[in-house]
Amino acid sequence: MSIRQMAKVRGGAAVAVAAAMTLVLAGCGGGDEKSKDSQKPSASQAQGSASQKPAAPSGGNAKPVEVIATSQGPSGIVMEINAATRDEDGYLTVNGQIKNTGSTPFAQTATWRGDEKSASPASVAGATVVDNAGKKRYYVLRDTEGRCACTTGLTVIKAGESVPFFAQFPAPPTSTTEVVFGLPTFAATPIKISG
Repeated sequence: MSIRQMAKVRGGAAVAVAAAMTLVLAGCGGGDEKSKDSQKPSASQAQGSASQKPAAPSGGNAKPVEVIATSQGPSGIVMEINAATRDEDGYLTVNGQIKNTGSTPFAQTATWRGDEKSASPASVAGATVVDNAGKKRYYVLRDTEGRCACTTGLTVIKAGESVPFFAQFPAPPTSTTEVVFGLPTFAATPIKISG
């Protein structure tokens, strides 16, 4: 191959590489308005997502979360219950927060799981609801593998930290409007049922 032919081949290869790079860079540019418009949700998509997710609180207009009951635990741990809601499927869901108001991390959460050994470790599976009027105690629901319908993964609560929790129970009869919620190491507290 002569030097002139090699120069033509190398020159052609350089042109091909330059053309490929131009196409790649043009694809990554993201500067045209059509692609930006296609990324925006349509009005119906925006309405659908707005109905599924509550809007995030903005600025100082955020409504504080209602606390329907409070119970003291050991070492500065406080349980606040925010809701006890009965749904149409026959379940009662209790939601709240566990706060560490102490100055040291709290790691004694194992007792909250009740008699659970492996299916729901580090959970609030030991929670109960007592219907005094109906003289019945309800335990946290379990799935077919024994896992609780409740918050799990509660190992250490840092000082000043607040962690949300929930526990789901069979719902008492609709005539029952108040139950007593209990979680090991906390004082049992009466709560009103909504729904």
